[in-house]
Amino acid sequence: MSSELRKATPEEQLGEVTRGAVDVHTREDLLRKLQNSYDKQVPLRVKMGFDPTAPDLHLGHTVPLERMRRFQELGHTVIFLIGDFTGMIGDPTGRNSTRPPLSEEQIAANAETYKKQVFRILDRDRTEVRFNSEWLVPLGSAGLIRLAARYTLARMLEREDFKRRWEKEVPIALHELLYPLAQGYDSVALKADVELGSSDQLFNLLVGRQLQKEYGQAPQVCLTGPLLEGTDAREVNGRIVGDKMSKSLGNYVGIAEPPQEQYGKLMSISDGLMWRYYELLSRRSLAEIEALRRGHPKAAKSELAKEIVARYHGAEAARAAEEQFELVHKRREVPEDVEERAIARDSGADAVSLAKTLAQLGLASSGSEARRLIAQGGVSVEGERVSDPNAKLLPGVHLLKVGKRKFTRVTVT
Repeated sequence: MSSELRKATPEEQLGEVTRGAVDVHTREDLLRKLQNSYDKQVPLRVKMGFDPTAPDLHLGHTVPLERMRRFQELGHTVIFLIGDFTGMIGDPTGRNSTRPPLSEEQIAANAETYKKQVFRILDRDRTEVRFNSEWLVPLGSAGLIRLAARYTLARMLEREDFKRRWEKEVPIALHELLYPLAQGYDSVALKADVELGSSDQLFNLLVGRQLQKEYGQAPQVCLTGPLLEGTDAREVNGRIVGDKMSKSLGNYVGIAEPPQEQYGKLMSISDGLMWRYYELLSRRSLAEIEALRRGHPKAAKSELAKEIVARYHGAEAARAAEEQFELVHKRREVPEDVEERAIARDSGADAVSLAKTLAQLGLASSGSEARRLIAQGGVSVEGERVSDPNAKLLPGVHLLKVGKRKFTRVTVT
């Protein structure tokens, strides 16, 4: 551990762990903590809490996990805190109404799902996994009252979502006010030096900093990161503009998606967004990224795509995904491994509907979606673009292409 703590100077560590950060409260405190850790060869305790909501992770979820990993690689102690107790309260962050709490059974099942996914990013053997029920349950009702006495209602209503709901006379349940206090007490119980979170969690992190002062501890550094923009975001006047990555918006890259899908989606992003992804997602050093900036953007984008695919599927899968992309998108050739399916005509019919076939094969979510894709020119049959939503497929073998990457060879019988 001591050798890792000395692998980079405090200033170099500061640059790596804060890259892409939104808030560092405060940068001076963090540098001082890193310097003390470097001098005494004692690792910092870096925590981040996760509500056990069992997400199907996409790259947006991995941004804070990658920051945790950077701390970990620099020799510091990373604490993956599962909020099983606070999950029963329900964090109202960013919501205009009370969030329903989870049952103990849901929390236990979701926590296991979450752990299976995050250890594709963090080093399992070097990660301290804790549950905040360890100290919040023993705290008891008397302890909770004493904890609540250390914070005022006026300060609590400074939190943006509480303030908004109060002004609009939207109900705020009393138990919701306990969530920031409970999260803050986590930092006291764990003696955290640094707490990580997304930018919308800053208030809760600052509560932890204040409570540590109340309990006679050195206050933690609050380090927040941004919400990652989706694959459709663009650079406008030097700024990345677009919605956050979300499955519901379809602008995501899932960490469990097939290698070819991951690679293709990342190759489709804008050059400006690529550098944003490098900053927040890549494990390359800032110096390595700066060197890539001096080369051709397409080469840098390919390197990013291969890095992400290799992370979740291995180096061989990344090489195969690159070759497949080159084959399909650069040489405009049909990939070797094309899925083959069969569709039967209705009794007495001499052909099948192309739109209905796309829906049946899962190449479109519905018949109406298939018709829209055809009308927009997103469907080709034997290399010829089809624009008629009422197009038919006669008996025989047809090579279908939907969008830029989906090929299926269908036999109409």
